[in-house]
Amino acid sequence: MNNDGMREYIVSLLNKNLRLDGRSLLEYRKPIKIELNVSKNAEGSARVIIGETEVIAGVKLTVGTPFPDTPNEGVLIVGVELLPLSSPEFESGPPGVEATEIARIVDRGIRESGMIDVEKLVIKKGELVWMIFLDIYTVNDAGNLIDASALAAVAALKNSVLPKLNGDKVVFGEHTKEKLPLKRLAITCTLSKINDKILLDVNEKEEDVIDSRLTVAISEKNNIHALQKGGNKGLTIEDIDAMIDIAQEKTKELRKLLG
Repeated sequence: MNNDGMREYIVSLLNKNLRLDGRSLLEYRKPIKIELNVSKNAEGSARVIIGETEVIAGVKLTVGTPFPDTPNEGVLIVGVELLPLSSPEFESGPPGVEATEIARIVDRGIRESGMIDVEKLVIKKGELVWMIFLDIYTVNDAGNLIDASALAAVAALKNSVLPKLNGDKVVFGEHTKEKLPLKRLAITCTLSKINDKILLDVNEKEEDVIDSRLTVAISEKNNIHALQKGGNKGLTIEDIDAMIDIAQEKTKELRKLLG
């Protein structure tokens, strides 16, 4: 079935408040799982499964010089790799538009929420800081990679510990018991719109035919820290308000899984 035919079928179901996989419009796929310490060589790592979508996030820490405009802050660098094994749509090579967008959305949720106390990553003011490399890899793309990637990123950061230092050099493979300095946990929730229906956690077939989407990063007290619009069509103020309200409720479900 081509995209036009699939869209027509999906819309016909949505008009009856039904979905392809039998879920309600505002229901996550099951299972939702977070597995920690999936990499022995990372300072923190996590595997997240939402339905059949699966991603892995890993954190590596090293030391380096701070950026000139932020001499009293550590450094965060987020990368996403869409592995060809996870979808026939993905190809080897440099990050494309989709990988770059996911990386930016994950980065923005972390950065704009002030999740990491970056000032506590300073080792020697203006000279030496901890640098956090957060890498996300797709294992299987069955839709909604954004939320799976963001959840894996937060779980990996929460689980990370600082490696040992010998002077200003990292002793790789040896870790302290000191956790990364986190101030809050911002959870990401993406709502999509097809015609006049708002959907949570779209699968890959629904994702191919959405009109628009809104990704919201929300911390513990329901504070909104970042918004990212996607899709080819616009959203009304009423749409945005409704999506934010839904996200504030639904992120509570994901937050419980982080412990």
